[in-house]
Amino acid sequence: MAEVLMVGSVALDSVETPYGKVDRALGGAATFASVAASFWTPVQAVGVVGDDFDPAHLAFLAQRGVDTEGIEVIAGGETFWWGGVYSADMNSRETLFTKLNVFEEFHPVLPAAYRQTPYLFLANIHPALQLDVLDQATGATFVGLDTMNLWIDITRDTLLQVIARTSAVFLNDEEARQLTGEANPVAAGLALLGLGPRLAVVKKGEHGALLFTAEGIFSAPGYPLERVFDPTGCGDCFAGGFMGYLAATEDLSEANLRRAVIYGSVVASYNAEDFSLDRLRTLTSDEIEARFEGFRRLTQF
Repeated sequence: MAEVLMVGSVALDSVETPYGKVDRALGGAATFASVAASFWTPVQAVGVVGDDFDPAHLAFLAQRGVDTEGIEVIAGGETFWWGGVYSADMNSRETLFTKLNVFEEFHPVLPAAYRQTPYLFLANIHPALQLDVLDQATGATFVGLDTMNLWIDITRDTLLQVIARTSAVFLNDEEARQLTGEANPVAAGLALLGLGPRLAVVKKGEHGALLFTAEGIFSAPGYPLERVFDPTGCGDCFAGGFMGYLAATEDLSEANLRRAVIYGSVVASYNAEDFSLDRLRTLTSDEIEARFEGFRRLTQF
């Protein structure tokens, strides 16, 4: 079993969906990914918060087996705060505000103990910062990457440098199309492999995910949920679960990569059942295994 290092945002989210709303709830890409991965392996997290960040949030991460030495607390600072409202079908959302606060000056510095961690996930931050983290993480042997439309648009060349140094790229279908110029998600996924990573995952939200490797394509369905309470962080949970399972098994075979896709999908589906990380607070390993088998039944014919 190996540890996994998560670098990205630790935030507060104010979210409204047809099923309710929360204000200044725990969020952030590194947070969701870290908690998801923690169901399989110890996690190290790097981020920044202000001193308005409730210490109970750090205590929760520690209880989940997440080492928070790399989360810097800025005295007098305010934590990254995002607010948004989801549409009735949950397939789109309107951002009401984005207050970067201390995250605007975030320059990740890896503690010495983190620099040899073999599994590294670069959550959605500026590609120049991702390159800096790669230079610090001298022991990383498997690197996962997430990004967003903004970086594809304004820092494409730097992002391509990062992708060339990674093992796995996790993009939603819109991002994959934008980066590759391919309108078809399958063509886009295959084009992503040509940029250097060992594998690419194209996420399709409620419709599942596609895994692309040199050995072929794997299509995973989305788990059918009667109600989605809050999809915030589901993509990060998918990547975190994927990375955590790989780090725990240390098995990069094609069959295990496919299992990692399903385990990532399992955690993401549970995350959608409540606001913030509240469903993951009570999630058990038995529930994870039960839904893994549920995915298997969905695809048997």
